[in-house]
Amino acid sequence: MKLFIAGATGFVGGHLTAELLRRGHNLVLLSHGRPVAEQPGVSFVQGDATDPERFLPALDGCEAVINLVGIIREFPPRGVTFERLHRQATAGMISAAKRSGVQRYLQMSALGTRREAVSAYHRSKWQGEELVRGSGLAWTIFRPSLIFGPKDAFVNMLAANLKRLPVMPVFGDGNYRLQPIHGDDVARCFCDALEMPATANQCYELCGTDRLTYRELLDAIAEALGKSHPWKPALPLALMKPVIKALERFSAFPITSDQLQMLLEENICNGAWRETFRFEPIRLRDGIRGYLNA
Repeated sequence: MKLFIAGATGFVGGHLTAELLRRGHNLVLLSHGRPVAEQPGVSFVQGDATDPERFLPALDGCEAVINLVGIIREFPPRGVTFERLHRQATAGMISAAKRSGVQRYLQMSALGTRREAVSAYHRSKWQGEELVRGSGLAWTIFRPSLIFGPKDAFVNMLAANLKRLPVMPVFGDGNYRLQPIHGDDVARCFCDALEMPATANQCYELCGTDRLTYRELLDAIAEALGKSHPWKPALPLALMKPVIKALERFSAFPITSDQLQMLLEENICNGAWRETFRFEPIRLRDGIRGYLNA
């Protein structure tokens, strides 16, 4: 199958393209920057997902479109906003698919996405989903929880901090829960969906087997590194929220108000996706031990 993918050069895209190539698919990857070296089964087209005119010819002969474009943090001076990358990019991808006669469309969203979400991130993801649902295409939407894997940002950042100091402050009580899923498992669901007509016009929340509090996640990372559990002093939310609000505009500051809100809301699901895709996800401790020790 020939597939057109936007966002394939990112973290999740690396997992997905590897699995698609393993299954024998041919890939056309939309690259916003300079394309990397081509390899067998992969070609690149330079363009912007918000401007389908620039990449429309590259969809010739494609049987499905996959949109992985997304950001977790905005940088408005650079044009990196939720509105542009979550809504406008989705609109561009849908337009390109329809004009090219491609009927199959897969979209990556995020767990917690809903119309009345507090965070701008989740609201913009919902707006993108609404465009997909109203497209008339044979769509499938995936809403993954926190994704982990060898090149992830979150687990590797926490691990780097734990390597330096045995202290990891937590916001509030730290008992909000996460249910991480491995990038390979997210990729497997995308690939399986292409082969399963019954997944058309369905939305799947993706999460792993392990449901951990943030404190337990820190302990699991420490164990994977062969270290003792860190000291986890609690940072009062009443004090931290205004501090984060004041400093989040600086790119070097590690967290935004949106990210804090999403952390406090929890990131868990019921695992019903396994009834459709029928495989056991990689356990968190098994997965992180493999790459944090490398």
